[in-house]
Amino acid sequence: MATIPVNGMVHHQTSLELESKDVFDYSKRSQWLRAAVLGANDGLVSTASLMMGVGAVKQDIKAMILTGFAGLVAGACSMAIGEFVSVYSQLDIEVAQMKRNFNRRDDVEAEVDDLPNPWQAAAASALAFSLGAMVPLLAASFIKPYKVRILVVAAAVTVALAVFGWLGAALGRAPVLKSSMRVVIGGWMAMVITYGLTRLIGSKGVLH
Repeated sequence: MATIPVNGMVHHQTSLELESKDVFDYSKRSQWLRAAVLGANDGLVSTASLMMGVGAVKQDIKAMILTGFAGLVAGACSMAIGEFVSVYSQLDIEVAQMKRNFNRRDDVEAEVDDLPNPWQAAAASALAFSLGAMVPLLAASFIKPYKVRILVVAAAVTVALAVFGWLGAALGRAPVLKSSMRVVIGGWMAMVITYGLTRLIGSKGVLH
């Protein structure tokens, strides 16, 4: 139990209140961290799948890298814009609700400071996506032999998927092995489907 003076009076804050405050602060931090992990996972899977798809029909390293880079830029912009619009909409709703609940504008402005910042959310989302997308790009950048490049990208992506799955499970307090396996299998499914369909279309001469 903690003793806190409030307006000249002594207020006893129980350990339960302190514990609930700590849990709340942890939950807020974990939400941001989970969002960052999910954004990085999206960047990893989508960019790797794009590179695998192009690699199915073009063995040129330049085409593969340019495709991955385009996917990184487009995905990061898309994530940032989507996150900005989503958080800003949430902000508008919560501010409107506060104005209905409070009579004084000063109270509203004080509460607004505690709300999420759309610009920060957009920047964090774009950064997380970019970090995930850099994994397959870096893995493929310095390897010219086609088959070795595909294997190295697949291996690097698999390791990164397992790490992201472990982080997501740790932050969400979920079973680590099952969570990691789901993330790895999901990422592999995306890459295999993209590779297979692109190779099928390329072999059938649809693009000629």
